[in-house]
Parts: sequence; structure tokens; C-alpha cells
Amino acid sequence: MLLSILIPVYNERTVVEKSLALVLSAPLPENMDRELVIVDDCSTDGTSDILDRLAAREPRIRLFRQAVNQGKGAAVRRAIQEAAGDFCLIQDADMEYDPSEYPRLMRPLLDGHADAVFGSRYLAGEQSRVLPYWHTKINQFLTLVSNMFSNLNVTDMETCYKVFRTDLLKSIPIRSDRFGFEPEITMKVSKRKLRVYEVPISYHGRTYEEGKKIGWKDGAKALGVILYFWIIDDLYAETYGRGLLNSLTGTPQYQSWITRVLRPYLGDTVLEIGAGLGNWTGRLMGKKLLYVAAEKDALYLHALRNRFLRTPNVTVCELDPENPSDYQPWTGQFESALCVNLLETVEDPESVIASLTGCLKPGGALVVLVPQAKSLFSSLDQGMGHERRFDEPELRKILESRGFQIEREHQINKIGALSWWFFGKILHRPRMNRPGLKLWDKTVWFWRRIDFLLPWRGLSLVIVARLRAK
Repeated sequence: MLLSILIPVYNERTVVEKSLALVLSAPLPENMDRELVIVDDCSTDGTSDILDRLAAREPRIRLFRQAVNQGKGAAVRRAIQEAAGDFCLIQDADMEYDPSEYPRLMRPLLDGHADAVFGSRYLAGEQSRVLPYWHTKINQFLTLVSNMFSNLNVTDMETCYKVFRTDLLKSIPIRSDRFGFEPEITMKVSKRKLRVYEVPISYHGRTYEEGKKIGWKDGAKALGVILYFWIIDDLYAETYGRGLLNSLTGTPQYQSWITRVLRPYLGDTVLEIGAGLGNWTGRLMGKKLLYVAAEKDALYLHALRNRFLRTPNVTVCELDPENPSDYQPWTGQFESALCVNLLETVEDPESVIASLTGCLKPGGALVVLVPQAKSLFSSLDQGMGHERRFDEPELRKILESRGFQIEREHQINKIGALSWWFFGKILHRPRMNRPGLKLWDKTVWFWRRIDFLLPWRGLSLVIVARLRAK
């Protein structure tokens, strides 16, 4: 295994060489190597020359340099992009934190208990320098506010020592350039429902006279970062994953509306393909005897396993919807199958439906939700990874050709069709506006009640099809 130690550096010529020597010689868990991913944030005090000399003689150092000074968050973001290890650990170059504690930080990750580990200066570490009272209280206040909005119970949100699985960390977009990185990553870890552990660490803090850089303005900005990322669900890198899943996390009222439509048609045993983050699984599993949440994406699988780790009636499995052999273990086992916002993303929707047919018992129900109206296909669809939209006769024909009898159809979100046409076809927007989505979600209670009165077709189509007995 490889540990990527991410080290942002700015004007630390008096301590950087000794600090990096400690990092290079620090103990690591058995069978683990290290790389030091150092980002020089355009130092101007001679630090750059020292780093060049160290990198030239030490092959474990990978050195990168920012063209202009941008701040710690920007340097960490660059380091994350360059990291090649299985795990990432963030380390400042100022000797405030003790690299000898790496094994303690890594243990919850290596044991499989955690996705992220925070080193806490306020738990019972071996030793901690006594620092000014108000500096400590401000840190604890920021942690309190962060906990209130993230619903995490950490003791030290502002800690430098944060360790992650690299695949998870690379999928989280980092927007803060300065010290806002700490509250931003904490809010996103919470919203992604990652398993977070804390371990006690030692702390040898510096005074401002000794070179400490964070100030009261950064504390004020941290409050703004907490509030911003409480409102904004910016949880996945733009190049990663099915965009709709990211947007749905901020629309609970819309999800409740769809849940009311889908739930009556699901039996005691359910196969859901393309389960994603578990948005529908969590709402529909109810008192089912068996609910199988199937997903092919590694990060979504990880999220599902975390979320339903202690839910005995939910089984999470890896399944590629476009690989027929992945369905074979589930042949003839389910009373119902669920396919929500997936058929529009695959190359051959008919093949997926054929594979699902084999998983159903005779008389089993297939419940499908798709984006409706080919005429609405626009930049919004392309931005969300959609290959197509469906017209109702087309989907009905596919289902009937596979031995299904159409039992019920639902036109969903007719007011949304107008918005989709305007923002996608007229304004050519590539993605949905998340604050706008949240605001719209607050009015769903009204649109749901008048949906049947509107004379045009819905943005989405739900078809319930029953497999004919042979």
C-alpha cells in the first residue's frame, strides 16, 4: 500500500527541512510505503530553493509549484490531484503536528471502520502545548457551529490531520483556496455520509511570532464556508458520476412525491438497479423481506454499503446493468424490480429490460421511471449524462415485446417540463442550479396537488408493467 502525504508549503524556510525529515522517517503501518506530494504555494523567502534541493536527492518527494500564491486550500487541491496512493494524509510543514502518530491515524482506515479519520487536539493526546485561551475558544466555537450544521460530533474540525481513502477524496470537489478547506471538507464528508473517526493527537502549536499564519479573518470566513456548503450540495467532482444523483440529494419533497407513486407497486422482494447513493433505497426498503440495491460504480457502492451496513433486509451488490451475466445470481428471485433514472444513461435500454425480466417471478412487476419527451432533449440532458429521453409509445412497445402487460402509467412533474424546456432548450444551460432546485423543492407540495390538472405531459414518466405468466 502507498500513503500519499499531502504537504502545502508557504514561506517555511526555518522549519521545512527538519519537518520533512520527520515526515520521511516517521513510522508507518506494516507493508506501507509513502510518497510526499509537496505543493510550494509560491514561497518568496527561500523555501523554494530548499525544496528543490530536497526533491533532487529524495525520490519519495514529488514537488509541484503554484505559479501564484493562492492559499492552503488551493495547494491541497493540487496535491489531491497529483496523489497516487491508496490513502491521503494532510500534513503541514510547520512542525505543529507529530508525524510519529501516523500509525494511530491510519488504524481505523486499515481496520475497515472508517472512510476518514480526524486527529483531534482536544482529545487526550500524549502532550499539547498550552496556547492563548481565546485562540483555543475560537477553534472550539467554529467546531461547534460546524457540528450544528453538519450534524457531526467532532471535537476538532479545524485540525490539520485528516486522512482519507484516496478514491473518496479525489471525488470531492474542493472550492476553498485558503483555510476554508477545513470546514468545507467537513461539511462534504457529512453530506456524503462517510464514516468519520477521531483519534487523539499531540499538538505543538506556534504563536504568531513564531510564524502562525491563520488569523481572525479566516475564522470569520470559516463561518461563511459552513453556511454556504450547508445550503449548496456540491458533493461530487463535476467529471464524476451520474449528475442527477448529486442533485437529488437536495430535493427531499420531490423524492417523497416519487416515493408515493412507486411504493404501492413493490412487493416483499425488490431488486433496484442503478441504486446510486441510495436515495430511493432508503425510502422504499420499508418492511421488505429482501431489498437488493445494485450498483456498478465503485464509489456509489461504497456509499451504499456504508449507509445500509446495519440494515439486515438490504443487500448491496455490484451489478453492471449492461452486463447480462451480472443478473444470473438473481434469476427468478424477485416480486418486483425497480429502474429509476437509469435507462436514459445506457446504450441499449431494451437489453437492460430483458435482463431484468429474468430476475422476476411470474407475475412480477417492473417499475420504470424515465425522462419523457424526446422533444425536450437538451443541454441539460447532456450535462447529466443522458443518452436519450423517451416517448411513452416507444417505452410501452419495448416492455410489451419482452412479455410485459402495462398495468399503470403516471405522468410526473408537469410544471418541471416547462422549466426544462426554458433552461435547456432556450438558455442552453448545461446543469441544474442547485439553489434553484432547493427553492423549487419547497413548492412541490403545491405542484404535486395540481399536477393532474395541467393539460400537457410530465417531465418524467412512470410505467408499471406486469410480467405475463408463461
